[in-house]
Amino acid sequence: MALPLQPGLTPAEVAFLCEMEMITVVPRQRLESLNLLAGPTPTLRPPHRATIPLWLALLLKRQRRANILPPPWLLPSSLDQILKHETEISPQTFSPPPPHPYAISVRPSHTDTTSPPFLPSSTADAPPDYLPYHWLELGEVLLEACSDDIPDPGRVRTLLRDLREVRMAKMRASIRDLEGGGVSSLRGVGAMEVAEGRGFIVGVMDGLRKLGASREVARRERDELGADGEGSEDEEMGLE
Repeated sequence: MALPLQPGLTPAEVAFLCEMEMITVVPRQRLESLNLLAGPTPTLRPPHRATIPLWLALLLKRQRRANILPPPWLLPSSLDQILKHETEISPQTFSPPPPHPYAISVRPSHTDTTSPPFLPSSTADAPPDYLPYHWLELGEVLLEACSDDIPDPGRVRTLLRDLREVRMAKMRASIRDLEGGGVSSLRGVGAMEVAEGRGFIVGVMDGLRKLGASREVARRERDELGADGEGSEDEEMGLE
């Protein structure tokens, strides 16, 4: 008997999708183009930079055939600015996501519906002060696989941990808005944050829904009892 699947993506599935993020590498050996399902990869010619999927970049890094260029947002200076935005500039909301890299015109284009991990939000030319959709899992993977390519990896690891704690505290605090019947914005929340917080948030929402239903039932019972009481009083007055 097949087990029921939980709604949404699991953290393991999110980490798998993250490996399709586009990353910039500096090849150390020549490699001809590969025909992949998403299209051919560029021919790697040292020392020219190239943009390839993360899974291929990790493979070449393990084989010592390429070095990985960390995305600009993973540098300590950028993470410091993002953490400042999260704690001082906008302590109640999340830092905004990176702007869409493709211009949206009046005429429909195939890039209008392009979404992570197929956006170049973690290449060497990406904007430095925005966290991409897969920032958490991508940062952990790069720190584990190519810490020698990242400036001050210890500082980067500390900043990522601080960012994660600050943003998780904001997600927990957003539950209070749901309790009051409000709406909580998740703009800027990353994929792994959604996957890890889904169970908690959905559980709270289900509890609030059941609590609201029980309150509605109790209110209807009070109204019915009140109506019955008024009817009995009118009958007694008529008998007199």
